[in-house]
Amino acid sequence: MGEEAVAFAIIIAPLMVRLGYDGITTVMVTYVATQIGFATSWMNPFSVAVAQGIAGIPVLSGMQARMVMWVVFTLIGIAFTMLYASRIKASPTLSFSYKSDDYFRNQDVGEQSSRWNLGDTLVILTVIASMAWVVWGVVVHAWYIPEIASQFFTMGFIVGIIGVIFRLNSMTTNDIAVAFKDGASIMLAPALLVGCAKGVLLILGGGSTDESSVLNSILNGAGVAISGLPDVVAAWLMYVFQSIFNFFVTSGSGQAALTMPLLAPLADIAGVTRQVAVLAFQLGDGFTNIIVPTSASLMATLGVCRIDWGDWAKFCWRFIVLLFVLSSFVVVGAHLAGFA
Repeated sequence: MGEEAVAFAIIIAPLMVRLGYDGITTVMVTYVATQIGFATSWMNPFSVAVAQGIAGIPVLSGMQARMVMWVVFTLIGIAFTMLYASRIKASPTLSFSYKSDDYFRNQDVGEQSSRWNLGDTLVILTVIASMAWVVWGVVVHAWYIPEIASQFFTMGFIVGIIGVIFRLNSMTTNDIAVAFKDGASIMLAPALLVGCAKGVLLILGGGSTDESSVLNSILNGAGVAISGLPDVVAAWLMYVFQSIFNFFVTSGSGQAALTMPLLAPLADIAGVTRQVAVLAFQLGDGFTNIIVPTSASLMATLGVCRIDWGDWAKFCWRFIVLLFVLSSFVVVGAHLAGFA
């Protein structure tokens, strides 16, 4: 649900700043929360299921251990977020996004007459129904960015029409167009960065596994290096490699398709179970999405929260190091326990 976090961030960012927190807290409770769930899930169809299918092990096997892992990492993420939020609440100027948060602080907060009518009810119901519809589509039909974007566009259009019909805040049809233009302008910079990120993958040869390319040479070289190492080191290096490789291919299913056909048989040679190889993949693929600038959903979330990637990196590197260390212990511990 990484892409869907963008919509929630748009709504929550002004609220967070007005409550005395900052834009970084918004990213933590929206996008980062989704990535912790994505990385440690026991039922993720885009990473766990795809990787296990390619590795030739039962799909969604090892569920019990992953459930425990999900609970532990989720609690760690909550604790880190709460500690950071409390520190910013006490001293707002300590925030790396303090200057960019001025955009939300300076918005008009003048008192308005309270009202609630049928139009407001229809707007809320439309938003709730759209969110439920998107969740259903992602889970049941594996919708991705094009389908999700079309649903959010449709939701915005319907809400705008409702606003015009019921004259909510004196809205006119021109206001719908102006609001869409303003929203699109916010997403322009993240969209350009996403295009550049895609360009990195194309320069390296694209995502094909049956053609000679720089990317496939990197995969082959990593595989040869890992195969000749002690089993514990090989298991850990699989995780390290997947973390680094995620910079080039941030798609969970795409990375699984590229790396698992190579690393699964290499795991057999190195004395590592294929279940551990999948675990190394899902943790390496998931957690680095929190910081790599090639992640479309991260850059979009930072864009709507008006946070520079450099400021975000200054904040989250400690959290990434914490996750990396804990994940390393998980992968090595799973190997030593014979996780299969």
